[in-house]
Amino acid sequence: MKKANILLLEDDANLNDTITEFLEDQGYSVTPAYNGYEAEEKLYESRFDLLLLDVNTPGINGFKLLKEARARKENAPAIFITSLGSVDDLEKGFASGCDDYIRKPFVLKELLIRMETLLARSFYHDKKEYIEIDDVTKYDIHNNRLIVEGKLVPMGNKESKLLKLFMQSADEVLTHEQIYAHLWDFDEEPSDTALRTYIKNLRKNLGKDRIVSIKKQGYKFTAQE
Repeated sequence: MKKANILLLEDDANLNDTITEFLEDQGYSVTPAYNGYEAEEKLYESRFDLLLLDVNTPGINGFKLLKEARARKENAPAIFITSLGSVDDLEKGFASGCDDYIRKPFVLKELLIRMETLLARSFYHDKKEYIEIDDVTKYDIHNNRLIVEGKLVPMGNKESKLLKLFMQSADEVLTHEQIYAHLWDFDEEPSDTALRTYIKNLRKNLGKDRIVSIKKQGYKFTAQE
């Protein structure tokens, strides 16, 4: 089972292949892109848990790509992988919204350590421990748990993953394809019937009006006002 979905933007085909193969061997699902426009398109099409972005890439460079993605509220942690080494470049990288920066050449093990450090904090930019859904319901950010009236709500693996996806994407419309890609591994067959069951079970605890069905589009989780 994959650990996380990774977007890799690297225009050097050999390096792209090397990183992809290494991460897939570690259990990750990697979507490679070789230019900024391709990476931008993939960001629109799918949700990712982590972004690995080269900077000097054809089309849109990594700095601009991430800055525009952050403006669209793309909150996945991002690591720049680049040969740029000046303090000005470092400052520009963090100003564009990255969470870490690794200079080429690098050891793959170091990249993995940096990735896993970020992924361990799935709500990386949120310093709170809980998200208050209503007066009696809250979401435990760091442990991906739903708590109602002080009691832990039992959930299956996919229900838990779906809840986390909703909490990370509050007030956004998630398409069926985005949800399928997040819940089911590449070797599993997505099930609309199963998805409706997961939605029904979550609504029992979150309230039926919290998760809104958007006709012919998908679902939207409504955050507390």
